[in-house]
Amino acid sequence: MASPASKKIIYTALIGNGLIAISKFIASAATGSSAMFSEAIHSVVDMGNQGLLLLGIKRSQQPPDATHPFGYGMELYFWTFVVAILIFAVGAGVSIYEGVHKLHNPQLIQNPLINYVVLGLAMIFEGYAWYVAFVEFKRIKGNMSYLEAVRRSKDPTVFTVLFEDSAAMLGLLVAFAGVAGATALGMPELDGAASILIGVILALTAMLLAYESKSLLIGERAKVEVIGGIREIITKQPEIIALNELLTMHMGPKDILLNLSVDFDDRVSSKQVEEAISDMEQQIKVKYPEVSRVFIEAQSWQRHRENLRRD
Repeated sequence: MASPASKKIIYTALIGNGLIAISKFIASAATGSSAMFSEAIHSVVDMGNQGLLLLGIKRSQQPPDATHPFGYGMELYFWTFVVAILIFAVGAGVSIYEGVHKLHNPQLIQNPLINYVVLGLAMIFEGYAWYVAFVEFKRIKGNMSYLEAVRRSKDPTVFTVLFEDSAAMLGLLVAFAGVAGATALGMPELDGAASILIGVILALTAMLLAYESKSLLIGERAKVEVIGGIREIITKQPEIIALNELLTMHMGPKDILLNLSVDFDDRVSSKQVEEAISDMEQQIKVKYPEVSRVFIEAQSWQRHRENLRRD
């Protein structure tokens, strides 16, 4: 389940992009700027993306049922991947197409002042949305580097909005430069070139998002410190002589599946085994509430190794 802070970030970005998209379309129609039109499309795509992220959050909160016994947590990862595809296919594709069209049919920008005003307002709105996402991401990352935090994050909503807003800010700067250059130098081709560059920025953003969300979608383990803490709990149990295997997988940002194979001392009774399993599960869930499901298998380490060799 995504955090309430994630929803706040998405709603902030959604409202900001809605206001920006309207102003950009008006400016594009009034001035004929390709870069401004690409930026308007960019804002519309971002609105759609944020809507999909909200849909993913809602669907991921559905309780387990007969067809999905582990719940729907991975819905969030799926919709994040769809967002990346939309940014690439729609945002980047339309921007590059519009830029190429402008290069083949260059036209001088009319009333450039309108573009400057809209771009300035857009920078204010986007800047605020980016700041909200950045503050939350900075809080989450702790002492990790920004790149490491993205790679280790299990909640894609925060870094997805941050990536989108960062791409939007870069796109606004490129659009501003394209409009200014086309107007000052009398070269409308620069406006088309800016539109193409905006498309390239969107394409790179989409590829980065797709890469990160794909890793989550196909199943990522829990954080190293969580695995280490669980291992410590297991190895401290006096009834256990060996931890054969410890497997974890994120079913959602706050939903970890844990599978354990342990070797109990042969002198331990079945009742003691049951009590030890219950105690271990309780300790793990108290220390790591995100571990929602625990499956513990009792097996000798020799038989476990034999089975691994057969596989």
